[in-house]
Amino acid sequence: MTLDATAPAFSGDAQLRAWFGRMERLAVGPAAVEPAMRVIGETDVRDILPLIRVPTLLLRRERDERIDRRHAEYIRDRVPGARFVELPGSESILFLDDIEPLVDELEELVTGTRATRPPERVLATVLFTDIVGSTERASEVGDRAWRELLDAHHALVRAELAAHGGDEIKTMGDGFLATFDGPARAVRCALRIAERSGGAGAPIRAGVHTGECERVGSDVAGIAVHIAARVMGEAGAGEVLVSRTVTDLVAGSGLVFEPRGPRALRGVPGEWELFQAT
Repeated sequence: MTLDATAPAFSGDAQLRAWFGRMERLAVGPAAVEPAMRVIGETDVRDILPLIRVPTLLLRRERDERIDRRHAEYIRDRVPGARFVELPGSESILFLDDIEPLVDELEELVTGTRATRPPERVLATVLFTDIVGSTERASEVGDRAWRELLDAHHALVRAELAAHGGDEIKTMGDGFLATFDGPARAVRCALRIAERSGGAGAPIRAGVHTGECERVGSDVAGIAVHIAARVMGEAGAGEVLVSRTVTDLVAGSGLVFEPRGPRALRGVPGEWELFQAT
């Protein structure tokens, strides 16, 4: 068993490789490795699974390509009262991925309850993009051509997010939700996506807002996310609209904005001054 197989995303981490190697050397001596692996491989415990009477929790990462979920399902179905939970992530070594869901499940197994943690709040710049007239365009070009165009568009957006330091949160059909550490990078990224998408025949609209967001697993939530979505909804084809918050934060960045006036954003109290990034 090697780190390349059990944690491929971390196989280049020199410090982790050193720790993993030391752990293996301390676990079993060189002469005992082969017999130990043979015993592990040849031991069949299927007949005794129904006899287990202790609380049993089976954990697996959702995108783990090494451990087949059917093995866990087999055990769950044969151990009385066993529970099978798939955690977000991809690593076979569970503690190398997001640790909080793992701790929550173990805490509930041991104590019967889990602690209620306050949601993690972060200051972030939120970017929404959406292809304008996607339904009409899909009907016009047909399913296959639309899928090819959409694949090319997704690759384009992801390339710009990577180039500008954005974090893709999720895709929504032909739209993207992403976050950035800084508003200027978000605006420049949106402008670049709008420019390239328009040239590729898939014009987009974009909305940008900065505010506090709640981290919900790999997703984000909160009023700042809703505001960014509503700002995007006010944009036309090829336009990048931002809130007053964004323009205030990027003063001196060299970015240029044109006032679009106050708008009432659906579901958001008050009026919001919007600006078009040019």
